[in-house]
Amino acid sequence: MTDAARLRLSALNGEYVVAQGPPGSAPPAWATQGELWAVVGAPGELSIVTAAANVPAPVPGELRVEGGWAALRLHGPFPFHLTGVLAAVLNPLRDAGVGIFALSTFDTDYVLVKAGRLANAVAALRAAGHEVTGG
Repeated sequence: MTDAARLRLSALNGEYVVAQGPPGSAPPAWATQGELWAVVGAPGELSIVTAAANVPAPVPGELRVEGGWAALRLHGPFPFHLTGVLAAVLNPLRDAGVGIFALSTFDTDYVLVKAGRLANAVAALRAAGHEVTGG
């Protein structure tokens, strides 16, 4: 397979959103709260991942929000020379028809799946030989 044969993952509590803000805008303060959050500025967009509870109601007009995500944490740290870590998770999810949104940090990776597909994702990952807690 790869250097990443059997992985440990855990489902985080709560619902997450993936949002897109106006290009070149500053990250809103609410986006950087809670257990898991990420803000990525890239040419033409500002992407935000944060807990659904952080998003103000009503949603600000220039913000596109896709809610209903569950988060799975891969337990690292993973050295940078290790290959195939994400592929070992994403390939079983692909084969099960589960779409993803992936995040990477210095030590580990997170994979978001639609909350309604979390049970399918967990089953697919366990069938692939990974250890998954929660979900």
